[in-house]
Amino acid sequence: MESLKLSDWANNVAPSPTLAVDAKAKALKAAGEDVCGFGAGEPDFDTPAFIKAACIQALNEGKTKYCPAPGLPQLRAALAEKHIRDNKIHGVTADQVIVSPGGKFSCYLGVMATCSPGDEVIIPAPYWVSYPEMVKLAGATPKILLADDSSNFKLTPEQLKEAITDKTRMVILNSPSNPTGAVYTREEVEALVEVALEANLYILSDEIYEYLLYDGVTHVSPASLSEEAAARTITVGGFSKSFSMTGWRLGTLVAHPEIAKAVTRLQGQMTSNATTFAQWGALAAIEHPKQSRDAIDEMLVSFDCRRLTLLEGLSSVDGVTCQRAQGAFYLFPNISSFGLSSTDFASRLLEEEKVAVVPGIGFGADDYIRFSYAVADSTIDEGIRRFKAFCGRL
Repeated sequence: MESLKLSDWANNVAPSPTLAVDAKAKALKAAGEDVCGFGAGEPDFDTPAFIKAACIQALNEGKTKYCPAPGLPQLRAALAEKHIRDNKIHGVTADQVIVSPGGKFSCYLGVMATCSPGDEVIIPAPYWVSYPEMVKLAGATPKILLADDSSNFKLTPEQLKEAITDKTRMVILNSPSNPTGAVYTREEVEALVEVALEANLYILSDEIYEYLLYDGVTHVSPASLSEEAAARTITVGGFSKSFSMTGWRLGTLVAHPEIAKAVTRLQGQMTSNATTFAQWGALAAIEHPKQSRDAIDEMLVSFDCRRLTLLEGLSSVDGVTCQRAQGAFYLFPNISSFGLSSTDFASRLLEEEKVAVVPGIGFGADDYIRFSYAVADSTIDEGIRRFKAFCGRL
């Protein structure tokens, strides 16, 4: 039989290392191994009951048919108001809002709608693993800029300005950050946006962790800074992280009306609408901000305690340094002193101590590994004990 020939797109895209680690950890657990899994970026809380009830009601009422490709009109209108209220983006209207099957797909649509073959997209590293692959799938070229722990994992305006060429089309910002938990201050966002606007770049602002904040820090949306910034910014969010709705697959995108129209055309041909009855659950989350805030705050109490416990544990290990994350639910310790690649370090840690972490190389930063603290307190305590034992043998 003649060998199968796959497309250049399929051959050039890398598998997700976070999903791979999570799958391996789950396979070991299924085989009876006692695994401390820190790989998945998924809250370990149930979806709030009032959101599930709204979805169940929609199912019972037969709301299971197609809806408009960009989303339920009621949900788009509510999301427009949410972005005005919470994100401080002036004058958002429902026609600027697209509801997609997941925040990941929303990011991809934003890239696809604005970037073409020959364009360059600046991506600060450490980055979420999917950004470079999305850019490549659009035929554009990812241009990686390392922002390591010496700058608290934040891109500087000087770095951005120096990297811009006549091919640069977009810069991707992610605050709060996966994998580092870093949160850009207002002054830092303003400085980066100024450089981007001077160069006439698009800004893809991934704000999926916008409500998961600690230490009194605040989230700043680039699109909130000015009308010009709003016109050039594609704001991506969703329900997975803050509302513990990962399996619901609902992402959001807010952009200039012309970009939103382009995204609608793309989504109309690629997926049509996100799941209709799931959107009715999401509508409840947006229409009842106090109930949603109470549920988020309850999660944050646990996440904050876990963050500090894990940070203290990692920082106590000789040879390990770790920045204090201020958002999301990740820590990104530096393990370069042990002389192993992040892949070898993570593989041995899983094999020898049954602790699953994600190698930093998948995030463009090989000196690090990622821990998710969206896990039980007991997992953190035992994981730290095993991690110390492992590092002590290196």
